[in-house]
Amino acid sequence: MAGIVITGAAGFIGAHCCAALTRRGHDVTGVDNFNAYYTPALKQARVEHLAAQARVHDIDINDHTALTALLDDVKPSVVVHLAAQAGVRYSFEAPLEYANSNLLGQVSVLEATRKQASVNRLIYASSSSVYSGVSTVPFTEDMKLGTPKSLYAATKIADEVLSDTYSSLYGLDAIGLRFFTVYGPWGRPDMAYWSFADAILSGRPLKLFNHGNVRRDFTYIDDIVAPIVTMVEEAADDRPATPRHRVYNIGNHTPTPVPDMIAHLERLLGRKAVVELAPLPPGDMVETFADVQRLQRDYGFAPSTPLETGLERFTDWYLQWRPRLAGGERAL
Repeated sequence: MAGIVITGAAGFIGAHCCAALTRRGHDVTGVDNFNAYYTPALKQARVEHLAAQARVHDIDINDHTALTALLDDVKPSVVVHLAAQAGVRYSFEAPLEYANSNLLGQVSVLEATRKQASVNRLIYASSSSVYSGVSTVPFTEDMKLGTPKSLYAATKIADEVLSDTYSSLYGLDAIGLRFFTVYGPWGRPDMAYWSFADAILSGRPLKLFNHGNVRRDFTYIDDIVAPIVTMVEEAADDRPATPRHRVYNIGNHTPTPVPDMIAHLERLLGRKAVVELAPLPPGDMVETFADVQRLQRDYGFAPSTPLETGLERFTDWYLQWRPRLAGGERAL
């Protein structure tokens, strides 16, 4: 089977992609710098339990020499670039980290990929945050994006422009994926569903922004990974006849009020939340809503996991992981 390189392999989506592709017989090599944006112990545990069959190298994508050497050694047919500095709110605190990881890192990956003759396709992570300057829903890929409301959103728009330029200049087949509020087991502690679950179990107040008037297109991790696997396998053995750059929304196409998500967590955890109403923070969006017709047309994508089902799977996992995280253990 094909050789695949995945950056951000210890991250939430990256580790799940490693697991899915190795199960299907692909030779997967991962790259991650295990940074401390959230606990590296969780990242290491993902590698040990999800990506155990993949080789994951401790390499920063901005170490262009090391990244290029790895691609020269592996000679992958597809690169899945998921490494990035995540988080809208943190971008107000640490803008240089976003510029370094999301802008310089994107160029490093693009440059290394376009020079590697074995690569048939680059698939990379964008974000629903690119729509932060848009007021009309659902969001479609051909909308004019407007002025982004956070540096994080700006870096993701820039990533798409950079990728489009590389595709045009060098004939690189590139796909950008605009992820919509991904959740599930082995997720990220900075995401609302995780922090709300922790607050409910701890008896701490949780902040409900915009006084509860927030809707999110929550997308279960399996519904994110499935189309990525299809895109990888489509290009694994054959270089596309007409290399080009295009973007796709990957979302559940079902925006849910955040108070409804909290109610699901209360039922699953058997405890009531202590809720504090708060204004909308800078950079946050009131609603996200993915139009996925393009993905359905080209890849037959159809989200299949209801929010309640996905949250049940998350809480089952989280109730096992949480005490070990608190105790500082590295693995489940």
